[in-house]
Amino acid sequence: MNKKTIGFFAVLGMTVGSVVPMLFGDYNSFDAWSVLGGLVGGIVCIMLGVWAGKRFGD
Repeated sequence: MNKKTIGFFAVLGMTVGSVVPMLFGDYNSFDAWSVLGGLVGGIVCIMLGVWAGKRFGD
């Protein structure tokens, strides 16, 4: 597994997860929903990054 791949997916997931509540009208970046969305998005995309690293890696 490549650490750069997992790190990229983690940052991508945290960013997308924290922006999703803004689509529903919650424009406070430090609200609990944004923090929770970043946490969930980060965890999900870390798992996706591990899978992608195993599947498409060396």
